[in-house]
This record gives sequence, structure tokens and C-alpha cells, in this order.
Amino acid sequence: MLRIRLSMGGVRKRPIYKIVIADGRYPRDGKFIEKIGSYNPLLPKDKKERIKIEAERVKYWMSKGAQPTLRVSRLLGELQIMPMPKPGNNPQKAIPKKDRKKSAEETKEAPKTEGKKEEPKAEAKKEEPKKEQPKAEAKKEEPKKEQPKAEAKKEEPKDKK
Repeated sequence: MLRIRLSMGGVRKRPIYKIVIADGRYPRDGKFIEKIGSYNPLLPKDKKERIKIEAERVKYWMSKGAQPTLRVSRLLGELQIMPMPKPGNNPQKAIPKKDRKKSAEETKEAPKTEGKKEEPKAEAKKEEPKKEQPKAEAKKEEPKKEQPKAEAKKEEPKDKK
């Protein structure tokens, strides 16, 4: 299957990516069919040089069945070549690393307040088993009926002897 994906280049701590058409079986930085653009994540988002793509070639390869990866589909969505993919659900990503510890402490405090709310629910649950007590009595009566049957079976072999 053909893929539109990023191929990494550049030097350590300064990546730059080529946007390429490649067979899905080839390695990330390996053989590719055609280079259709570049992506420099170190540049600010408002600069035009950050993402360079030949839109006509992208449309051509997509018509041939090439599938963009998630990252490339986001880049194409930013350039309005195709619709933007749905955002994932990772709430921790939206919070800066420095503030994640603070939010973790807040979530630890939140269960304490929730615990107070759960106490009335626990009282309501205690009332429900009281309603179930007659059912338990009915269940107790049924095993008593079974016990005489077992005694009758025991008596029958005694009679046969």
C-alpha cells in the first residue's frame, strides 16, 4: 500500500522531514517513490517555510490510492488540502508538563470532596438490602424442602437392606 509519510533528516536535536510517497513496507528513512514536500517543525507555525507541499502531486497520489499517515493528514489539513482529522482524546497533552503535577494534586483533592457526596448514597444502599430480606427468607425455606428429600433417599436404602 502506498503511504504519504514523513521521512526524517537533519542532525541531532534539529530534525527536518521530507514528505514522501513510499511503499508501506519500506523503512521510514528508506527508499521512497517521490518527494512531494518538506516539513520543518522548528520554525514558528505562522511561517510559510514550515510546511512546503506540492498540492497537485498530493491529489494525484491520493487518487492512485496513497493513504496519508496521521501526522501528514494533520499537515494537509492545516494547508486545507484535505479535511482535518478528528483530534485524539489525550487530556494530559493539553496541559504543560510543569502544570501536570499541579493538576494531579487537584485530582487527589477532588476524591475527598466526592467521598462526602458518596456517603448519602451508601445510606441509600443500606436501605435496599432491608427490602431484600424477605427474598432471603424465601430462599432459606427452599433448602429446607430439599433436605427432607435427601433424608427420604437415605431411608430408602436402609429399608432395602
